[in-house]
Amino acid sequence: MATYETLLIHRPSPHIEVLTLNRPQALNAMNTQAGRELLQYFRAFDVYEEPDRRVIVLTGAGEKAFCVGADLKERQGMDDIAWKRQHEIFRAGRDAMLRVPIPIIAAVNGFALGGGCELAVLADLVVASESASFGLPEIKLGIMPGMGGTQRLPRRIGAARAKDMILTGRTVRAPEALAWGLVDRMVEPAYLMDEAVALATLISENAPISLRQAKKAIDRSLDLTLEAGFALEIECYNLLVASEDRREGVNAFNEKRKAQFRNR
Repeated sequence: MATYETLLIHRPSPHIEVLTLNRPQALNAMNTQAGRELLQYFRAFDVYEEPDRRVIVLTGAGEKAFCVGADLKERQGMDDIAWKRQHEIFRAGRDAMLRVPIPIIAAVNGFALGGGCELAVLADLVVASESASFGLPEIKLGIMPGMGGTQRLPRRIGAARAKDMILTGRTVRAPEALAWGLVDRMVEPAYLMDEAVALATLISENAPISLRQAKKAIDRSLDLTLEAGFALEIECYNLLVASEDRREGVNAFNEKRKAQFRNR
């Protein structure tokens, strides 16, 4: 397993991997090193090399922040070329994260601002503490969201609400984010990781091939016509028919026992 300076990785169970942004002294702001390491982690993801890994929980170290976006102290004095080169690393990490075939849960503790908010909405599901807050304040700095915020956020909460956040740059607290659909589950801060891991466990108990195909069918159909989406769905479905896990699932149901999925 690779070693990182800005990330921590551990497995609370064989099927769940917790990926922690580990710069708490900087509120987990993303500097160039953190961007490179996130890119390395997601780009190296291989479901066949580690078939037992079924769900990722992404969180931030400490209680104050999930991630407050790009490290503006590092960006101070950057020329235009250096700024754009750094942002290319962040964008490549975004693309690599979106290509990960297994479910990703963001466990948001404290501030999720700028690129941190964008990281959260790149995840499949968002669990937040009651003290969490979300914002895209880039417009106040003379820039705008550039890691997918103008694309992913409207798809999650609707264009008008996304414009409310992006064009004002205001911060949205967890209860409002929950009401809007930006957050899927909200818990007391002390129970954040328990809730995120419990959700990951519930997901990981299902057939891993089915999880990957279902995620693929949802994600890839968002920009398709309904007819094309149906075609993609049946394509994904048919790939499961010949799997051992499909046979195991049906046998377990009829034998009134818990299925033992083997990822094949």
